[in-house]
Amino acid sequence: MKAGRQTTVRDRIVLTGLGVHSGALATLSLLPAKADTGIVFLRIGEEGERSVKVGPDAVSTTELATVLGDASGAVVATVEHLLSALSGLGVDNAICEIDGPEVPIMDGSAAAFVAAIESAGLRTLTAPRRCIRILKPVKVAMGRGWGELRPRDGGLRVEVEIDFDNSTIGRQAYAADIDPVTFRRDLARARTFGFLSDVSRLWSAGYALGASLDNTLVVAEDRVLNPEGLRYADEFVRHKTLDAIGDLALAGAPLIGLYRSYCGGHRLNYAVVRALLADATAWCWTDAAAERPAAARPSYAGRGAQLAMPAFRADHS
Repeated sequence: MKAGRQTTVRDRIVLTGLGVHSGALATLSLLPAKADTGIVFLRIGEEGERSVKVGPDAVSTTELATVLGDASGAVVATVEHLLSALSGLGVDNAICEIDGPEVPIMDGSAAAFVAAIESAGLRTLTAPRRCIRILKPVKVAMGRGWGELRPRDGGLRVEVEIDFDNSTIGRQAYAADIDPVTFRRDLARARTFGFLSDVSRLWSAGYALGASLDNTLVVAEDRVLNPEGLRYADEFVRHKTLDAIGDLALAGAPLIGLYRSYCGGHRLNYAVVRALLADATAWCWTDAAAERPAAARPSYAGRGAQLAMPAFRADHS
């Protein structure tokens, strides 16, 4: 791909699977799109067609998953893993056609989406890629958690930390500059997770109806119940990072900056995006080709790794 140019998928991509919350079977097709289309979800079915373009005003709810919709209601749910794969691989334009209420969960990670996109390949378009450059820090706090976007040269860097009162997860941190190689190797296979103690409550509320050990890491008090165990020693924080990348894509364009979060989730990630775009002095449009590369910085991985966040530690001690 030519640096600084927009991209789309080269060929039609088709995946089928269950929704993790609805339990409904759906077929998802990713179609090539022209420049400046962005990522558009097209819901098809017996009741006709509805579409929604990914952007900050397209979010219907962030309760346990990111749901896109409009004034007439939800269009498609659980878009975060697909958006993460598209963003992580640098796909700017695609039509995501779906015949069900929820994007298939596949194995609970973004791996199936990454494999399918890379199998089809990407096509470089002539139009320049426009990015959102962070000009000043924007921070949102929710309870004990917080998220923040800060200025940084180059592309997107994420620094994510989680802290669960559970001996199987505990405190974990992950940090990396996000590019296709890093996303594919270090993040794409990290699966969504949930707690055995929450199953009955979620089912009674109409959630997790399609969840199983085939698509969710299930955590008991002192162990992971999945027979195959973890794919990464710190798979939990890597999945939270995967989710964050998908949620940041709700800005509607690639971000150039640093995203930090502590004990975050979909609601917090989206709130930071909204806070950024609501402040016209905090960001500007820029062409990717004109951007300076980021200075080399280390990646942090491994269970219990600690991020250097001295400016904010006092807020959450």
